[in-house]
Amino acid sequence: MQVSSAFVVIMGMGVTFVGLTCIIFLTILMGKILSKPEAPKPAAAAAAPAAPAVPADGLTDEVKVAIMAAIAQQPGFNMANVTNVSIRKI
Repeated sequence: MQVSSAFVVIMGMGVTFVGLTCIIFLTILMGKILSKPEAPKPAAAAAAPAAPAVPADGLTDEVKVAIMAAIAQQPGFNMANVTNVSIRKI
């Protein structure tokens, strides 16, 4: 029995479409089953937390460290020669 090329193509595309559709529905179903219901938040936690203090220059320590790490990556830059760092916002 000879199977035509068109039949093989149509069957392959059909099986792939059905398989991917099943994966989508199974993923949605698992998401609904495994999702946790959110617990109600207490009234005290509803208040917004205080904003972190920003220094006068506007740069936090994390930003300054990130700038120094970026500068240290430059070729020919030796971090051992750096003794004092002053970073100002321009």
